[in-house]
Amino acid sequence: MTPAALLLDIDGTLVDSREAVEATWRLVAAEFGADPEPILAVCHGRRDDDVIPEFFAPAVAATVAARITELETAYLPLVRPVPGADEVLAGWRPRPWAAVTSGPRTLMRGRLAAAGLPVPPVLVTAEDVARGKPDPEGFLLASAALGVAPADCVVVEDSPAGVAAGKAAGGYVVAIVTTHGVTDLAGADEVIGGWQEFRWVRSRSARPSAASGGRRRPPAPR
Repeated sequence: MTPAALLLDIDGTLVDSREAVEATWRLVAAEFGADPEPILAVCHGRRDDDVIPEFFAPAVAATVAARITELETAYLPLVRPVPGADEVLAGWRPRPWAAVTSGPRTLMRGRLAAAGLPVPPVLVTAEDVARGKPDPEGFLLASAALGVAPADCVVVEDSPAGVAAGKAAGGYVVAIVTTHGVTDLAGADEVIGGWQEFRWVRSRSARPSAASGGRRRPPAPR
């Protein structure tokens, strides 16, 4: 069965921003005397406002946040589309879809533009939620804005926090292996190695990737 809507993450799912994200956090960590490796292990898929308090003192939190915004904007030229994302969006539209991201609105619109991808009709960003992923609030807001039940949506995510949020919202979660490995994404209903394996919109010539770990595909959402 075809889902009623797609709810898509942006970073790591539609756009490959890993180089920009990691360069930003490494430089910020160096400037403020933090170890970047623990930050990089947990920052993907989460709001900066939720990550910063875990690694930086309250006295510098606002300065760190401002520096992150400055660097991420400067690194927009490093952003590119995740392979196959443009074909999937072209094949899905004009059916309902939304993006649910942990990033700020201005930056996310900039990253989509840098990757040559469209801005969705519904865009839920860090500013729109009181609780970031893994809380399901963002996905619940998106499905409500589209007028569809979460259980009738396919959520596509690349991070453990995003997978947990999509599952908590009640969606059918497909995890794409870009920023994390198969084991880290085990909470998803389905794991794919790339957009070429996305079974609701894909080319006839697509072949399964070894990165998916050969997991059996569960039935589509009802």
